[in-house]
Amino acid sequence: MGNKKALLVIDMQKGSFTTQTPRFDTAGVVKRINDLAKLFRDLNYPVIFIQHNGSGSGHFEKNAPDWENLDELSIAPSDLCIDKCANDAFYNSELLSTLKGLDVSELFITGCATDFCVESTIQSALTKDFIITVVKDGHTTGDRPHLKAEQVIEHHNWIWQNMIPTKGQIRVETTEEIKGILL
Repeated sequence: MGNKKALLVIDMQKGSFTTQTPRFDTAGVVKRINDLAKLFRDLNYPVIFIQHNGSGSGHFEKNAPDWENLDELSIAPSDLCIDKCANDAFYNSELLSTLKGLDVSELFITGCATDFCVESTIQSALTKDFIITVVKDGHTTGDRPHLKAEQVIEHHNWIWQNMIPTKGQIRVETTEEIKGILL
């Protein structure tokens, strides 16, 4: 793998942000993703929007309203879009081949849902020896039966900070810390 960085934006789709599925700090997370996406574009690093494609399931059918990314996200014509069909964005998708083709070795990960698709993708990227930065304030989820969303996010940020990496590494940084690193 090369030494290029990429921003991954996972499942920030309309179907995941409904009145029945409220997410923690949606407006703040979207703003921080937009800020990072602009910075990545300015630095000529790829921004990759990953969307769950549930074609055939009746949910998140490609090009259906619930499949679309949130209107508040700033998506540029140069950004890439990749479909996924499981929690792990690498599973049966074009993500790994796209990253290899772009010479990417370092991932900055954002999105929804912290405890499902974000978590699975981070675990998978770690076993593929990527250098990973989880955007501490750039992922969200909803309340769960035994934990509030904010607790789920805090808990996963702690887990990721304490994971043993493979050949890559993993760290958890705020948007502002990342801006300081990249600029």
